[in-house]
Amino acid sequence: MELARNRFARAMASGQTRYGLWLGLPDTTAAEIAAGAGFDWLLIDHEHAPFELSGILAHLQAMAPYDVAPIVRPVDDSPSLLKKLLDIGVQTFLVPMVESAGQAQALARALRYPPAGTRGLGTSLARAASWGQVPAYLQRANEEICLLVQVETTEALANLTQILAVDGVDGVFIGPSDLSASMGHIGDPAHPEVVAAISTALGTIAAAGKFAGVLCIDPALAEVYRACGANFIGVGVDTLILAQGARRLAQAVKSGEAPADTQTPAGY
Repeated sequence: MELARNRFARAMASGQTRYGLWLGLPDTTAAEIAAGAGFDWLLIDHEHAPFELSGILAHLQAMAPYDVAPIVRPVDDSPSLLKKLLDIGVQTFLVPMVESAGQAQALARALRYPPAGTRGLGTSLARAASWGQVPAYLQRANEEICLLVQVETTEALANLTQILAVDGVDGVFIGPSDLSASMGHIGDPAHPEVVAAISTALGTIAAAGKFAGVLCIDPALAEVYRACGANFIGVGVDTLILAQGARRLAQAVKSGEAPADTQTPAGY
C-alpha cells in the first residue's frame, strides 16, 4: 500500500487560487454530489454541523474516489480528538479559534509524530496507515500533514505575525463571521471595517509565504480578497445552496414563473 498524498497541499503548490465548498449536510450522498461538482477542496465542518467521528470517516470514504481535496474543521483543538481524526485519514486540518503563537505551536506538535511532535502511535488501528500496511508510515506521515489555523478575533489578528512564524503552520484562514462579531459588527461580515481588516490580514499571510484563506459567498468580495492575497477561498455552503435553491423554486412555481436554471434531467 502507498502512503496517501495530501491533495490539498499539492494543489496549493501550483500557485493558483483554489476554490472550495463547506459541507454541513451529514448525508454522504451530498458529499458525493459536491465531490463531483468541480471544486478544488471540500471542508467537512465538525465544528458547527452535526458530524460525529463516524460521519467524518464516511464522508472521507465517499469523497476518496474523486479528484477533490478533503479538509476537516474539528470542533476544537483537543489533542485526543486530533489524534482520532489523524488515524481515520485526515491530512488537512482547519482548526478554529486559534488566538496565539503558543496555541498554534501546540497544534503543530499534536498533528505530528515524534520528534517533531507528540502524536501517539496506533497504526494497526489506523485507516491512515491502511491498518499497518503502509511501509514506513511512521517515518513519512508528517510530510503529508497540512495545518491551517483559523484567525477570527481581534486578539488573534493582533497576534497574526507571531502565529505565522510558527514552524508547522502551513496557512491561516480568516473567519469573517466571528471576526465581525469580535469587531463589534456581529452579523455583518461585509462591514467596511471588517473587509479592511481581512484584506490587510490576507496580504500579511501571503507575504509570509503561507496559504491564505477566507470564506466568502459574495463573488465580487471574494475577488477582492483574491486580489489581496487569498489563494484558497470557500465560496459556498451546501446547506445554503439547498435552502436557497429550494426557496427560489417554490417561489417561482407559485408565482407562475419557471426558474431560469431549471432543466429536465434525463429519465424524467
